[in-house]
Amino acid sequence: MTVLNVVITGSGVIARTHAGAILRHPGLRLTALADPDPQANDRLAGWIGEQGGPPPARYASLGEALAAEAADLVVVCTPSGTHADLAEEALAAGVHVLVEKPLDASLPAARRIARVATDAEAAGQVCAVVCQHRFDPASIAVAARVRAGDLGRLTSAVASVPWWRGQRYYDSAGWRGTWEQDGGGATMNQGVHTVDLLLWMFGRPEEVFAYTGVLAHERVEVEDVAVAAIRFADGALAVLHATTAAYPGLGVRLQVHGSQGSAVIHDDQLEYLHTADGPDPSAYADGPDRSGDAVPPSQLRGATKPDDAFVTGHLRQYHDTVEAILGGRRPGVTAVEALLDVAVVKAVYLSAHLRRPVSVPAVLAGDFDDVLAAVEGSAATVSSVLGAGVAR
Repeated sequence: MTVLNVVITGSGVIARTHAGAILRHPGLRLTALADPDPQANDRLAGWIGEQGGPPPARYASLGEALAAEAADLVVVCTPSGTHADLAEEALAAGVHVLVEKPLDASLPAARRIARVATDAEAAGQVCAVVCQHRFDPASIAVAARVRAGDLGRLTSAVASVPWWRGQRYYDSAGWRGTWEQDGGGATMNQGVHTVDLLLWMFGRPEEVFAYTGVLAHERVEVEDVAVAAIRFADGALAVLHATTAAYPGLGVRLQVHGSQGSAVIHDDQLEYLHTADGPDPSAYADGPDRSGDAVPPSQLRGATKPDDAFVTGHLRQYHDTVEAILGGRRPGVTAVEALLDVAVVKAVYLSAHLRRPVSVPAVLAGDFDDVLAAVEGSAATVSSVLGAGVAR
C-alpha cells in the first residue's frame, strides 16, 4: 500500500482531531507539525505519542517543514485568516492539500486560492476542504434521494445550528471572534458546515436576506446569532439559523422538503425520511417513516454516538482525500465548492449590514468586496458604508 507523508500546520485544538484521523488511516503517516508556538507543537506531539503514534518532527513554520520533509499532503489547521496563504504555499511546493473549514476568512483570499487550486488540479494535485458532514451516512442517504428525484422538486429547507459558546471560548484565543482571522461568528465558524449541506443538496443560491446580532457575548467583533432567508435559483427557499448564544446548546437540525418527500437530519443522524412512491403524493400522506431503510441503525436519530464520532467523521473525509490523490480524481469537496460556502456566509453579513437582500452571484463575483472591506473594518458602520456610495 502507498503511504502518504502528512504535515499538519497549526497545532491547535482542531489539529488533534486531524491527528487522530490520520493515525487511524493505514495509508497516512504523520511526519511533522508546523506551528510558531513550540508549546502547541509539544502538546500535540505528546498526545500523538500517547495514542501510540511515532513522534513527529516539529517546525516553527510550514516553509521549514516543507524544506526538511518529503511531504505528500499538508493539512491546514491554522486560524481561518491564514488558510489561503498556507494552502497556496503548499500547492506551490507541489504537495496535496486539505484545508480546514472555512476556505479562508477573507472572500478575496478564498477566491484567490480557489483559482490556484483549480490550476493545481490540472497538474494532478488535490486541494480539498474539510466539510466532513457530506460524508456522514445520513447526509449521503438524503443527498442520494435528492439526486434521484425521490423528494420531487425541492421546495424548502430549515437549517438550525443552535449552539452555545461561553465567553471563555472567545477569550481563549486572540483570533476568535475577529473579522480578520475568524472571518465571522456563529455563521462562518459554526454554521458553515450546515450552509455547505444546504448548497450541496439545493444547488446555487440567488439571494440572501439576513439579520445578525451580538446578544450574549462581549469583546467580539462578529455575530453570535444570525437568521437568514435564502432563495435558490430554482425558486426553493431556505431558512438559516446559526448561533452560539443558545444555552446550553442543542443539536444541529436540517429539514429538507420537496413535493414528493421530506427528510430530517438531526445531530448528524437520520431522524426522518419519507417519500411518495406513486404518482399521487396524497395517497401516502399517512405512510410510514422510511428512514430505517436508508441507513444502518447506528446512524438513526437516537442511536448512541461513540465518543470518537468527531474523529470518525473526519476520517471519512480522509478516506475520500486519499482516494482522490491515489486515483487522480477530484476530492469530494473542492476549493471552488468551499468558495461558494464562504460567499453565502458573507452575503448573510452584507445583507445584515446593508439591511436589504443581497445577490449571491454578485458577492461571488467580487462586486461587494469593497463593502466587505468596510464592514469588516473596525470603524465600519452601516451608515458610513451606505453614505460612501459603495453599496451595489
